[in-house]
Amino acid sequence: MKRYVDNAAVLLSATNIIVVLIFLVFPIIVSVTMSFDGRAYLGRFPPPEYSLRWYKNFFSDSYYLTGLATSLRLALVTTIISTAAGVSTAVALDQFTGRGKQALETLFLSSLIVPAVVIGFALLLAFAMLGVFDGFTRLLGGHIIITFPYTVRTTLAGLVGIRKTLTEAATSLGATDRQAFWDVTFPLARTGIVAGAIFAFAFSMDDVAVSLFLTSPDSYTLPVAMVSMMRTNFDLTIAAASVVLMIFTFAIILVLDRTIGLDRLIGKGVFS
Repeated sequence: MKRYVDNAAVLLSATNIIVVLIFLVFPIIVSVTMSFDGRAYLGRFPPPEYSLRWYKNFFSDSYYLTGLATSLRLALVTTIISTAAGVSTAVALDQFTGRGKQALETLFLSSLIVPAVVIGFALLLAFAMLGVFDGFTRLLGGHIIITFPYTVRTTLAGLVGIRKTLTEAATSLGATDRQAFWDVTFPLARTGIVAGAIFAFAFSMDDVAVSLFLTSPDSYTLPVAMVSMMRTNFDLTIAAASVVLMIFTFAIILVLDRTIGLDRLIGKGVFS
C-alpha cells in the first residue's frame, strides 16, 4: 500500500512540475512563434504562414532602435553603479554589529515592497523639484533605486558563511582592509555579487512602471516604446521586439560563458 502511495505522490509531483513548466514557457513560445507570423494582422495561433516581416519592421523603425540603444546603455550603467553601491553597502552591513542593524537592512531593501508606480511618481516629483529634466539622468536614478536592493540582498547572501577569522588572518599577515576584501572576501562572495549584477541588468532592461514616469521625448527605453506602440499602432512588431530582448539576455550569458566561463565568473560557492 505504501508503495502505491509513494508512486502516486511521485506522479503528482511530476504532473505539477509539468503543469508549472507549461504555464511558464507557453507564453514565451507563443510570443516567439507569433513574431514570425506572415500575416499582416494579428490572427489565430498558430500562424498559417511564416516570415521575417516583423523583424524587418523592428530593425527599420528608428523609434524602436532608439529605445533599444537607450535600454542597453542604461542597463549597463545601472548595473555598474548599483553593483558597486550594493556590494559596499552589504559589506558594511555584514561588518556592522551595533544596534539597529536589522532596521538598516530593512531600510535599504524597502524599495522592494514599495509599488513601482509609487516610486516612479515620487521620483518624477523629486526630480522636478530639483530641476533635473534630462531623461537619461532621471531614468538612471530610477533604475538604480529599483535594482540596488537586489545587489544588496544577493551580496549579503554571498557573505553568509564567510568566517571573519579569514579576513582577520589576512590583516594580521600584513594585508590592508582593501587587500583583504579583494583577496579573501570577494572571491568567496563572488556568486552573490555576480547574481546581483545579473538581476540588476535584467530588471533594468525589463522595467516599465518606473520608466514610464521618467522618460523624455529623446530618452526612453525599449519596453516604454513597446507600450507606446501598443496604444497607437499595435502589430506583431512588438512580438519581434520581445524576442530581441530575450536574445540580448541570452547572448550576454553565452558570451560570459564562452569568454570567461560561468563557473569561473560566478564561482562554486563557499563550501565547495
